[in-house]
Amino acid sequence: MPIIGSIIKAAIDLRGKPRKEPVPGLNIQLQLKVLKKLLRNAQLTSFGEHFNFHEILKSKDAIKSFKERVPVYNYNKIFKSWWFRSLSGETYVTWPGKVKYFALSSGTSEASSKQIPVTYEMLRAIKKTSVRQVFSLARYDFPKEFYNKGILMLGGSTHLQYNGTYYEGDLSGITASNIPFWFQHFYKPGKRIAKEREWTIKLEEIVRKAKDWDVGIICGVPAWLQILIERIIAYYKVDTIHDIWPNLSIYVHGGVSFAPYKKGFEKILAKPLTYIETYLASEGFIAYQNRPYAKGMQMVLDNGIFYEFVPFNEENFDADGSILANPETCTINEVEEGKEYALLLTTCAGAWRYLIGDTIKFTNKKLAEIVITGRTKHFLNLCGEHLSLENMNMAIKKIEDELNTDIREFTVAGIQHASMFAHKWFLGTDDNLDPQIAKEHIDKNLKILNDDYRVERIAAIKDVIVEVLPLDLFYEWMKLKGKEGGQHKFPRVLKNGQLQEWEKFLIENE
Repeated sequence: MPIIGSIIKAAIDLRGKPRKEPVPGLNIQLQLKVLKKLLRNAQLTSFGEHFNFHEILKSKDAIKSFKERVPVYNYNKIFKSWWFRSLSGETYVTWPGKVKYFALSSGTSEASSKQIPVTYEMLRAIKKTSVRQVFSLARYDFPKEFYNKGILMLGGSTHLQYNGTYYEGDLSGITASNIPFWFQHFYKPGKRIAKEREWTIKLEEIVRKAKDWDVGIICGVPAWLQILIERIIAYYKVDTIHDIWPNLSIYVHGGVSFAPYKKGFEKILAKPLTYIETYLASEGFIAYQNRPYAKGMQMVLDNGIFYEFVPFNEENFDADGSILANPETCTINEVEEGKEYALLLTTCAGAWRYLIGDTIKFTNKKLAEIVITGRTKHFLNLCGEHLSLENMNMAIKKIEDELNTDIREFTVAGIQHASMFAHKWFLGTDDNLDPQIAKEHIDKNLKILNDDYRVERIAAIKDVIVEVLPLDLFYEWMKLKGKEGGQHKFPRVLKNGQLQEWEKFLIENE
């Protein structure tokens, strides 16, 4: 349908022109408007009545009053206090009406799945932001013919589990089952394959149909998408994915740092792709890369989410990464570039001052552009080394560049070493990588990236241990845990008994 592509291209060109210089103070004005709308909509819910939303709305400073009256919640606290009531069909708990969908999300740190409410208002907000992201393609130089190409979205099953009063599944499955009619023409793998719950069967079906599609954009978690592309290449006995999809030009990725995957990913391409990062969590569509070559993603400040930013430091978080009572929080006008924050979300899905678990930094405060730096619980700080996920990802990327190797998966744990400490790394690669050489490069790179690490390597971190493992072991572990495919990611830091489980698994699979 070339006419559809022409219409979309014209709309994109019309709507996606570069913005004017940001208006001073606009960001906080947009956020205040969002907060007041959320409070008005939810004031007659059980939550709104309990915390007197009508009084907050009457106050001169709604943001200040909101912070004083409503406590900060993590998942366990808000679920046990409020969200569990929606599972039985109760209405007007934390948001008006009945919650029809719950997104299953374990992130990478929890053993069991979280059930995150997804309301109709949130689905509309996600669609609205998705359309904005499509319009942002006007800032990229693609011909109108490109907009007739297929879009492969590799996510969870759209065949959701019905539990009597609600449906549950991966957010990608929930949103894919609610895509607009005009998008059906572009959407791959199509409704039938998208419903498949068995991940291996879904991949096989996509591989067999791949040659029939003209795909221009791919979307999904890097690890699973790379596995799929490698299977397509092997099945059709070609050199790269561009032999099957010659018009493939864009990869929309998110959920995990792409840096460790990029080198291996480029080996399966015949020409460069345009990489566009997106930040779509189970709790909402938070940000997306809005312009070429931007260092960060632009936050969505006017579409159903009010943000607070908690400085990620020892005043607000304990040694395990759990948030303390009454933490310091900043609004969008109070943040500083380059400083690490944990995110609190208040949303049109009934999340209130909710700790999502991610940490971010602002790269451009005026444009509200951010990068994800890690998770509140995915860091190592055994003795003051303050090793962040951002440090780990960069160290692995440097090894790949220095040794011309592909380390697609990794995880690390802090362990006792005699009377001191050590860091134990597990690297997933099918390349011939010497563990001792890998150790030397990791240690060297982290000393450059992190001054605290360099100091503690002398004082308290007495060794760095590296095990090089076949890549399949990481994915077998994910399958064993019921976290194969979809939006699932391997945990980058092993804590709270996960190391013992992982090492037992490795022994059993020697």
